[in-house]
Amino acid sequence: MPWIMIEDVQKLIDRSSVSRRSTEPITLENYNYNIYHPIEEIYTWMTMIKDKYKNVVSRYTLGHTHENQPIYYFKIGWPSSETKKVVFMDCGIHAREWIAVAYCQWFMREILTKQKSDKLIYKLLNQVDFYVIPVLNVDGYTYTWTTERLWRKNRSPQTGDCFGVDLNRNFDAQWCSVGASTDCDSLIFCGPSAASELETKGVVKLFEQVKSNMLMYLTVHSYGRLILLPYGYKKNQSANHNEMMLAANKAAAKMTEKHGEGYIVGSSSVILYDNSGSSADWAADNNISFAYTFELRDDGEYGFELPDDEIQPTCEETLTAMMTLFEYMNETYLGPFDSGAAVGPLWLKIPLAITICLFYAIPL
Repeated sequence: MPWIMIEDVQKLIDRSSVSRRSTEPITLENYNYNIYHPIEEIYTWMTMIKDKYKNVVSRYTLGHTHENQPIYYFKIGWPSSETKKVVFMDCGIHAREWIAVAYCQWFMREILTKQKSDKLIYKLLNQVDFYVIPVLNVDGYTYTWTTERLWRKNRSPQTGDCFGVDLNRNFDAQWCSVGASTDCDSLIFCGPSAASELETKGVVKLFEQVKSNMLMYLTVHSYGRLILLPYGYKKNQSANHNEMMLAANKAAAKMTEKHGEGYIVGSSSVILYDNSGSSADWAADNNISFAYTFELRDDGEYGFELPDDEIQPTCEETLTAMMTLFEYMNETYLGPFDSGAAVGPLWLKIPLAITICLFYAIPL
C-alpha cells in the first residue's frame, strides 16, 4: 500500500490560492512578513528596503528571466577598505517553495533592523558582505500564483510544447549524472546543458566575482526539516565535511531549542536522495568551505502548502540556525574587530570612545 503523506493536496492548494494581495499601499511599516506575497509586492518591498537602508544595502540586477522579469540580488554590509568575507544565499530556486522566499525576506528584515543593536550582526556587517537573492526563479514563482501552485521548474521553453528546467539540477556539479532527468516533462529535468538557464548563468557570473572571499554558501528550500551537506551526486564526503557537521549540528540543536522542531543533519545522498547539478554541490566543488542546503518545514503534513501561521516559527528557527553558523564563522574565521575603527553607525562608537578616555588603564 502506498505511503500517503498528504490526504488532500487540492484542499491545501485551494486554501493557499485565496488572494493575499494587500488592499492598501505597501510600506515597510505595514508589510506583513507572516503571509506569502506575489512577486509584484516583493518587488515593491525590495525597492523600499533599498531606499531605507541605503547606508548598508545595495540592490543589483542579477539578470533577466526568459519572460524578461528582473532577478535582483542584494549586497548587505558596511562599506570597508578592508577585504571582507562573503556569505552567499539563494532562495526560491524551486517555484513552489514559497516558505523559502518568505524566509529570505524575514532574514533581510532581521539583520537590517538589528544592525545597530545586535553585537554579532554589527560585527558581521563590518567584516562580511552578504549576497542575497530573495527570488531566483521569478518566472516559476509567478506561475505558481497565476496558474499552477505546485510548479517547480523555471519557465524556459524547451522542445515541443514543454516548458521548464529544474534550476537545482542545472549547475555544473556532475551535471545530470544521477537524480536528474533528460526528459523535459520530468520535474527534475536538468536542461539541455549545464548552466543553460538564464537564472543559473546569473548566479555563476556573480559567484565567480566574489568566490575568492566566499566562506559560506546557503541555499534555502522546502520541505523536510533537514540541513544538508554535500554531496548529492556521490557518497564521498566533502573536504570540509567534519567541520561542516560540527557547525550544522550546533545549528540544528539551536533550532530545536527555539520551537521544539527537530532537524536532521547529513549529506544529501545519505539522508535524502541522490541528485546532481545542485547549487550547493557546485559551491562545494568550487572549494567553498561551508555549503549548506536548508530544507525548511514541514515533514509532510502540509508539504509545499505550508500555511501562513507556520511562517513565523519556521523563519525564527531557521534564523536561529543561521546565526549559530555565523557565530561559528565569527569565532573561527573572522579576525579581531576594532569597533572604534569600524565604518558602522557613529553612535555605537561613542560609548567606546568615552570608556577609553575614562578608563584607559583598564584592559577592554
